[in-house]
Amino acid sequence: MIASDKIEQLIDRFQFLEAKMSGDIDGGDIAALAKEYSDLKPVVDTVQSYKSLLAEISDTEAMLRDPEMRALAEAELPDLRSRLETAEEEVQLALLPKDAADARPALLEIRPGTGGDEAALFAGDLLRMYQRYAEAHGWKFEILEQSLTELGGIKEVVARVAGDGVFAKLKYESGVHRVQRVPETESGGRIHTSAATVAVMPEAQDVEIDINPNDLRIDTMRASGSGGQHVNTTDSAVRILHIPTGLIVVSSEKSQHRNREIAMQVLKTRLFDMERQKADDERSADRKAQVGSGDRSERIRTYNFPQGRMTDHRINLTLYSLGQIMQGDLDEVINALQSDAQATLLAEMGA
Repeated sequence: MIASDKIEQLIDRFQFLEAKMSGDIDGGDIAALAKEYSDLKPVVDTVQSYKSLLAEISDTEAMLRDPEMRALAEAELPDLRSRLETAEEEVQLALLPKDAADARPALLEIRPGTGGDEAALFAGDLLRMYQRYAEAHGWKFEILEQSLTELGGIKEVVARVAGDGVFAKLKYESGVHRVQRVPETESGGRIHTSAATVAVMPEAQDVEIDINPNDLRIDTMRASGSGGQHVNTTDSAVRILHIPTGLIVVSSEKSQHRNREIAMQVLKTRLFDMERQKADDERSADRKAQVGSGDRSERIRTYNFPQGRMTDHRINLTLYSLGQIMQGDLDEVINALQSDAQATLLAEMGA
């Protein structure tokens, strides 16, 4: 059963925002109000449709008392009542608490795990998978920092992904990705198991993270390209150490000024992510069981190339479409993860 008081509070807030936006407000307030209004509108539209259906059912049930209208009411009520269950579910989903970071750009970090050169090559495959997924959704995918192995694998890559609902979808990708296949470097045809770690973090906003300059040690150094080649003759690369946490961020583009910007943004995002992780830990005693929790040590997925199979271990989902998945067709698995997360929240609210 949906709490009517919560629905009425929501509608009252929406009507207040409508009235406020139509009046005289300064430029600083209007952006925040417009954002809240746009977030609430689809929720209120869903609620209003639900209330209209309830009113229609009530009116039709009243027709049962009229002998001349009784037959018509009896014919209409089954369809109206069957629609009610779907409408209630839609309202419950609309009223679920939202992650405030869902609409933000995300920083995507990929690093090889166990498996040597094969793990680094697989990390490169994951990078291309996410690039294609971003392209399919019309997102902007910008590589901020990348270090390659001599075989073309990835030692480490940091990318910024911006677009509509980026973090809402990519946050489910954090964790250990395992691959089972015959490596290109294997002459005997034996299947190897390797892994790569993916971390997805919502981009921090300046107002959220205040860094004391005295807590930073900033060094400049010479940048190098793939596999240590293409040595830069100027000290353009920037390395920032955040002394209280020990976090180290490096950026080695050609411009030292740009490197400082990139490194500071990555550092702020990592610090913001640490704060979110801490808050999640405090809210949940069993955070590892939550889909999309961002636990970097959790093995979340296996890509089995000989069988063309991908298995997501968090929701026991197995798809035999590995070729399409590696080409960036991730919608089916990410949609399933979102649905599972919604079901978990609904269960918690009903407990």
